[in-house]
Amino acid sequence: MGLFNRSRPSIGLDIGSSSIKLMELEQGKDGRNRLKHFAMAQLPPEAIVDGAVMNTNVIVDAIRELVQQHKIKAKDVVASISGNAVIIKRVTLPQMSFDELEESIQWEAEQYIPFDISDVNIDVQILDGTSDDPGQMDVLLVAARKELVNEYQSIISQAGLRPAVVDVDAFAVANMFELCYEPPEDTVALVNIGASTVNIHLLRGGVSAFTRDIGIGGRQFTEEIQRTLNISYEEAEAMKIGGHDDDESAVVPEEIERVLSSVGENLATEVQRSLDFYLSTSADTGIGSVFLSGGAARTPGLSRAIERQTGLPVEVIDPFRQIQIDERSFNPAYLNDVAPQAAVVVGLAMRKAGDR
Repeated sequence: MGLFNRSRPSIGLDIGSSSIKLMELEQGKDGRNRLKHFAMAQLPPEAIVDGAVMNTNVIVDAIRELVQQHKIKAKDVVASISGNAVIIKRVTLPQMSFDELEESIQWEAEQYIPFDISDVNIDVQILDGTSDDPGQMDVLLVAARKELVNEYQSIISQAGLRPAVVDVDAFAVANMFELCYEPPEDTVALVNIGASTVNIHLLRGGVSAFTRDIGIGGRQFTEEIQRTLNISYEEAEAMKIGGHDDDESAVVPEEIERVLSSVGENLATEVQRSLDFYLSTSADTGIGSVFLSGGAARTPGLSRAIERQTGLPVEVIDPFRQIQIDERSFNPAYLNDVAPQAAVVVGLAMRKAGDR
């Protein structure tokens, strides 16, 4: 949610637990976004564990290699973070100007942040027109541990790039959704399933209504297959992604199907609990649909498990649907295959000067 001067081109950089995604967009003459660069690099399982960076050198080297291979000249980077080092709260405060809010937010934030206020970076956004009381206003409060922000900034700098913005995964997915899909009349749930974290972000009338990060993800599917069949992590990962959830012809071995079903039901239950909590603590009357993104979004059986648990239609998101693609430069089949994994990086690559 930070700001930067976009007089120079910038790139989105999604440093995930299992892979790094890098993207640069540029505006065509018609004002539409055009894909200029997109690259991915897999990370070993021990590089980032439970959201904590364990091997900085591996990550820095991977970023450098992507930049060099694809001859990327832009230096300014928009990155993002998530997990238990980030706190997002929607709070109601007395009506005031943004300048007054910025002056008072340190004191206000202490009531909502479970960290020492000196240990976090704080940003705020006034949610216009969301409070029923004319004397009050709803504010989105975001606090991120300085330690994590500084670590990501250091990685970017070591890779020879300039850290310009540190965003939040859930907001990046929301930016992508706003670009690619018609504004829904009802509340939608954006569920981004990464390797080690699930970001749940509810948008009501296009405005952030609820966010939650859950410390589970696609890696649990892989580890359970690895444990059950006593095979390597790489072999288990290949078996996990052997068929897409939207490909009914995909054949998944029975033993693996049982593992995927078990883990998928657990993840679907966590999603349902989050939606139930939101509905029990808000005036919202219901949620219309669920959109899945992230590397585990197409895990066989997962979308059906979430549909059963929530009773809602579930769709795997396509972050490229409103981006112009030159098929001479990019393989459409490849982009379709990795599309759910690109949700965060598309949202990051979209950032413009003055955005909050």
